[in-house]
Amino acid sequence: MIAAKKVEFGDFQTPLELSSEITAFLRDNGESPSVVVEPTCGLGSFITATIEAFPNTHDFYGFDINLQYVAELGRNLNQRNGRHYHIECKNFFQIDWSHFLSGLSGNLLVIGNPPWVTNSALGLLESKNLPEKTNFQGRNGFAAKTGKANFDISEWMLIKLLEALHPKKACLAMLCKTATARKALRHAWLNNLHVGKCSLHLIDAKKHFNASVEACLLVIHTGVVEKEPKAFVYTDISFRDKLSTFGITGRELVADIDEYLRLRDIDGVPYYKWRSGVKHDAASVMEFTKQGKSYINGINEQCDLESKYFFPLLKSSDLANGRLSPERFVLLTQKKPSDDTLVISTKAPKTWEYLVRHASSLDQRRSIIYEKRPRFSIFGIGEYTFSPWKVAISGLYKNSRFQVIGTFQKKPIVFDDTCCFISCQSEDEARFACELLNSDICQQFLRSLVFFDAKRPVTIDVLNRIDLKRVADRLHRQKEARKFLSDAAGFDDKQPLLVFEAKGKYTDRRIISKNSRHLLDRLTRPRKTVSANLPSAYIIPRKRTKIPA
Repeated sequence: MIAAKKVEFGDFQTPLELSSEITAFLRDNGESPSVVVEPTCGLGSFITATIEAFPNTHDFYGFDINLQYVAELGRNLNQRNGRHYHIECKNFFQIDWSHFLSGLSGNLLVIGNPPWVTNSALGLLESKNLPEKTNFQGRNGFAAKTGKANFDISEWMLIKLLEALHPKKACLAMLCKTATARKALRHAWLNNLHVGKCSLHLIDAKKHFNASVEACLLVIHTGVVEKEPKAFVYTDISFRDKLSTFGITGRELVADIDEYLRLRDIDGVPYYKWRSGVKHDAASVMEFTKQGKSYINGINEQCDLESKYFFPLLKSSDLANGRLSPERFVLLTQKKPSDDTLVISTKAPKTWEYLVRHASSLDQRRSIIYEKRPRFSIFGIGEYTFSPWKVAISGLYKNSRFQVIGTFQKKPIVFDDTCCFISCQSEDEARFACELLNSDICQQFLRSLVFFDAKRPVTIDVLNRIDLKRVADRLHRQKEARKFLSDAAGFDDKQPLLVFEAKGKYTDRRIISKNSRHLLDRLTRPRKTVSANLPSAYIIPRKRTKIPA
């Protein structure tokens, strides 16, 4: 119970040694606040450190939801004279920060260490220590359902503080996860908040908090407008050793903005539909190893089941470590999410009996994606799942190596939902695409985009930025590109081929199918009756390619 409460309230107190190092760094680099605010002060480590570091500061404000901490800090501060200390028990989410901060005058320093916990983790604890539910990230319904809307509580807090601070000159200095720092900056840049002089200073979270995460001190100055949305990353709490410069292009962050600018011509349109693997949220029931004719599930049950619905499985760790001969199997109850699973009862009665026996695990899956679906449904499934050749990559590891994956024991190999892949129609096509993706130029481009300290560094959003035609151009492999890329995504009847006519970059009639060429000619042929405002991009539907049985 005590551990759960620590998580719920982000109760990981900042050591005074670290707080003192941070405040000394801020002082030595020109900060001279007249007012200090610590929004989640806890026992007041930062309040104490700023009192020592800034002798001319006259006002200190500290707020925390824990009444015991507030009382203890208040008693300690009463022993100090000559300054104004306002320490109050308040919930961060119930304070009107715009109103409060706008009422403060003079140089302002907002400093602290907001809780390192996600909204979904608090939801599992049934915590009330959450912000009001709003779509502040602007996620669409599908992204929210599949987990992208999960966020650190500190992300929400930082964004609220930046929105309140941005019209006035102030310094925000907060300890947080590096991923959280980047998300907060992305929000500020995309929403044109007045932020500048932004830097991340890495800290040893294991040493200071016994937490195995990448963390930093985030420093942002508000009330200023920078021409370039970028931030510098340093190895420690200093400006001595710069690691990288990240920033935003379009609406997305890039990990190394200088390298990205060198290779940005590769940032184009995908010729394949990148997919995530199968999602079932019940590994102990749905994943197996095989011993003889029996399948052994995750709770060590020996199951004598029909093989019809079992497929060889690779996980992120397998792809990242080159273990491409599957040792696991997964039970796939459908070939597409709308399939009626009841047919299993007649086609594979022992498998159906097994599912019913473990219904308690499957029926209680929390994700909303299973609602209004057939019983025992899975997700991330479709015709593309069963293609005989794929190119895949682990989404969880720093290894950005792509692998060609074929079949195993005459069945297509499938992946779990931590992997990303494309479907190909032949081994030659898969090997060509894989060679492009593993080329030095493509790997350099990928590394310019990817933050390898993230929980899931390689995502579909990142992979969709790789334009394989442009990679092929760089490698002088246009002939193969014309052969294979014209039929890319043949396993997806909704995949369009985008033809950019205005600048001539993609108007290559040699890669347009015969059925579509006449349409392109008609669209691009100058006519008096054609409006001068025709769009520069035309979507030409691909002819659907039948999936082999």
